[in-house]
Amino acid sequence: MKQLIILVCVTLLLAPATLAHEGAETLCLVTDLGRVNDGTFNQSAHEGAQLAADEYDMEYKFIETQAETDYEANIQTCIDEGFEVIITVGFLIADATWQAAEANPEVYFLGVDQFVLDGPQNYVGIQFREDQSGFMTGVLAAYTAEWLGSDIIAGVYGIDIPPVKRFRNGYEQGARYVNPDLKILGVYIDSFIAPDRGASAALQFIGEGASVLFGGGGPTGTGAILAGAQEGVYVIGVDKDEWVTSFGAGETPGSEFIISSALKRVDEGVYQMAAMLAEGNMEEFPGGGVFLLDAAMNGVGLAPPHESDLDMSVWEKTAEVSAMLIAGEIETGVNLLTGDLLEDDDMMDEEEEESSG
Repeated sequence: MKQLIILVCVTLLLAPATLAHEGAETLCLVTDLGRVNDGTFNQSAHEGAQLAADEYDMEYKFIETQAETDYEANIQTCIDEGFEVIITVGFLIADATWQAAEANPEVYFLGVDQFVLDGPQNYVGIQFREDQSGFMTGVLAAYTAEWLGSDIIAGVYGIDIPPVKRFRNGYEQGARYVNPDLKILGVYIDSFIAPDRGASAALQFIGEGASVLFGGGGPTGTGAILAGAQEGVYVIGVDKDEWVTSFGAGETPGSEFIISSALKRVDEGVYQMAAMLAEGNMEEFPGGGVFLLDAAMNGVGLAPPHESDLDMSVWEKTAEVSAMLIAGEIETGVNLLTGDLLEDDDMMDEEEEESSG
């Protein structure tokens, strides 16, 4: 694990792009499944791109992906129309992005939630410490359950890709840090755009006694927290501040029950990399590697409670643990590459050693 972190850091420091560049003037974004107003990661990426485009007077276009089979075609549309910088959103579009970067060395590619190591010099993966914001969210959920006199919390997640697993395992690790005996319910759903299935899972967990519900899977998770809040259960959103987006800044029924969101500043990551290219600042561009945002960089964290009646003592205790996490005094116990628990990785290594012996 330490070797992985060192390798990523070395990639960040030593792998600047070598392409000549005077400053990009055009920007194209391809969403993951879903729309740019989904209230979570697609919208956040779009807002970061839009901010960079406005600030640097760049031509900007976005394409909303309808099916996974459209990834390559949507990227190719941006290429064919002459865009200099292409942003692709999501882990699932990574292979198509890598191939396009190799085939089009004159175009720059920014891949949200994509791990890039020794990749094309015109390609950067924008990564986040979802395990850290998940951990903070779990701490908040556990203290909230304690305040309510409950011993059950839950989470509803999208597809079990590494970023989502980092959210889930971080959440469960944070909750167990507060209360090792807490019962934690959870399920992955094989779609990010199935709010009805998210809602169904949420209602099932509420029926099993869950007092706090985390929705960590785009619109699928949003469906879960909307259903939970309307049942009077405390909920936590993901990626953006969903009190603002999914709950209409307090206008949507149940908005008083959303106590926070596990923030993932996709907008900031996209903006910083797009701005770097617009300025032609290629000495610092981490081409062929990753740009990693963590809690210390304000890349991940927690949204405020807004109009929730959550007792301030819950927030104060959560803030204390979060500060320890940011300072490096607490580790999440989550593998930064796979999203699995480190203890599970250790067990697998031991089993491999035993079988080879």
